[in-house]
Amino acid sequence: MQQEQPKVEAPKPEPPKPNARRTPPAILFDSDMGQNIDAALALAVLYNLGAKGKLSAVGVSRMSLEAAAFCDIMSRFYSGAGDLSSPQFQAPAPVGLPETGPAAPPTAMLTGLLGMKKPDGKPLFTHGVQETLDTADARVLYRNTLLTQNDLEGIVVLAGPATNLVRTLDMSGAKSVVTAKVGLLVVAAGAYPEGAPDPRIRADIESAKRLFATWPSPIVAVGIEAGEAAAYSGSRVDTDFAWSQAHPVAEAYRAFGKSPYDAPAQAALAAYYAGNPQESFFKLSEPGRIEVLDDGRTRFVPSATGKHRYLIVDATQKAKVVEAYAALASMKPAVPAPRGRPPQAAPAAVKPLAP
Repeated sequence: MQQEQPKVEAPKPEPPKPNARRTPPAILFDSDMGQNIDAALALAVLYNLGAKGKLSAVGVSRMSLEAAAFCDIMSRFYSGAGDLSSPQFQAPAPVGLPETGPAAPPTAMLTGLLGMKKPDGKPLFTHGVQETLDTADARVLYRNTLLTQNDLEGIVVLAGPATNLVRTLDMSGAKSVVTAKVGLLVVAAGAYPEGAPDPRIRADIESAKRLFATWPSPIVAVGIEAGEAAAYSGSRVDTDFAWSQAHPVAEAYRAFGKSPYDAPAQAALAAYYAGNPQESFFKLSEPGRIEVLDDGRTRFVPSATGKHRYLIVDATQKAKVVEAYAALASMKPAVPAPRGRPPQAAPAAVKPLAP
């Protein structure tokens, strides 16, 4: 009778090193695009994060086909490496809209840019959003995007009402997905430690209350005061975006208000922090919890067990902060590396034999 051979276990793979990522973390961006120019700056920052974050889904927090079209224009612009005459190297990122709710009125920022024409009369910026069927249900888009991520590596950036995010949590099984996949939520809304109501909070106070009370991951808030302290100077627009004959962010800036004007950078700061949380010039408050009051004001309550903090712009570091996010927002996008096998080298020419 043969003796049973001892089982040899296959060697287990070594666990990944701390903070090591196989792929850039997925970033979900939900905003009130069109209502504030800083959301456009933030979107440009997110597209230029490179290995620090991949913008995987974009959503508009209020029903607006014009806002969705702008987001699609930005996606096509960056997937074409900033060349309006170039084909897209990658498919445009999906754009989500709320399934229900009041429509947001179109703004000059959106209608002005969408109405721009080439000399031949064709639209200057092309997009693929003509009706709601050209967009996704934001809740489903966010949940499905997070399902593909490594645990706790997803990042969510909110620069608008909390409507879409709260509705995502309400979906069956979605809160467990958010708990497992999202490591950080950055919210560009509120005033800290307390201050005047933020329009982004007042647009949906009940959703804001629920978001801060029930969102499972840590939250870093970027308040009005931070955005004003590190405002984007209008004197930079013509030089920052001069590399492009028509950059959608620069054109949106000009359409939003009478140039030059300084634009509060609340959302741009949130986007930059999402990809660079270890940046030395950023300061965070002590831990605590953020409460939303009935009139739309926010209040920070310190607590050793709290999962909320807010961003502080140090006056001595203001110039570095502005230069960092402005340089990233205006950076010319790189041409994505081609997929598939690299082309084979042509065979060397054969020299004829000497006579």
